[in-house]
Amino acid sequence: MPLQAQEPPPDSALETAVNINTADAAALAAGLTGVGPARAEDIIRYREAYGPFTTVEQLTEVKGVGPSTLAKNRARITLD
Repeated sequence: MPLQAQEPPPDSALETAVNINTADAAALAAGLTGVGPARAEDIIRYREAYGPFTTVEQLTEVKGVGPSTLAKNRARITLD
């Protein structure tokens, strides 16, 4: 059986990017390490109360999201 050329895997950061301003709870929970369904709902409630996130660091203002959670996810978080 002949070998077929394979495309290189896509950039994992782009493939798993999560826009915290538009993602629903399921996408937040699935795409962010350390964020489950309840915390994802907290992120959405924060976004609804205060408007869109303007910096990635602002995510730490959500109860239960600390610097370590932010550090684990910084590369995959997008704002637009």
